[in-house]
Parts: sequence; structure tokens; C-alpha cells
Amino acid sequence: MSGTGKFCVSITNAKNDTDKATVGFVVANAAVGSDQDTMVFLSTEGVRLAEQGYADDIHEEGFAPLAELITNFVEAGGQVYVCAPCVKKRGIEPENLISGATVVGGAKLVEFLADGTPSVTY
Repeated sequence: MSGTGKFCVSITNAKNDTDKATVGFVVANAAVGSDQDTMVFLSTEGVRLAEQGYADDIHEEGFAPLAELITNFVEAGGQVYVCAPCVKKRGIEPENLISGATVVGGAKLVEFLADGTPSVTY
């Protein structure tokens, strides 16, 4: 992986494309499991994945349930950052987010990636 020791997975989908949302967290788990300082950045529709209970019924065939993938990622030390304007636009209250999710502005993503950190988007 990267010489920066960091990896970013940007997820812009939720129930509108559960395959992409799931694969995004599969890749994030692989990165954090490879000792990369890993950030998942949820934006646009993807911010819904940070809502408590939202991912509970998402289970793509051939993968672990999405809620389990998210929990495993956070428990492994992965960071979940949630786009502030995207949350506001969708009327999601920060107190209704999953444990480990932090609402941030775009500057946090830029700061994380500024040293050349690789990023993939789902």
C-alpha cells in the first residue's frame, strides 16, 4: 500500500447502491487490517450509513452484513468522518450517528489526503 501509511475510502452511496456501500467498507476493513491509518469519508447519500440502525438490514450476497462491517472497522481503529453539509441537507441529527462517527467539513478530508494518501471512492 501507500508509503504514507494511510488510506482513505470515500463512500457516496447507501441504500441507493448497497453493493458499492458494502464493498467500500470491505476495502476499508482490508486497509485498517493492513495497519494503514484508515479513514472512511461518507458524503452525499453515503452519510446515511452513519445513522444508527440504517445499515442493519443491508446484507449483500457474498459479504458480511454491512452493519457488521462498519462495527468491525470502527473497533479496529478506523475513523469514520461524515460530511457536515451532507448531514445537514438530509436532516440527520449528529446525536443519531453511530459510535465512532465524527461530523467534519471538507477541510478534514483535504488535510488527510494532502500528503499523497491514496483514496478510492464507492
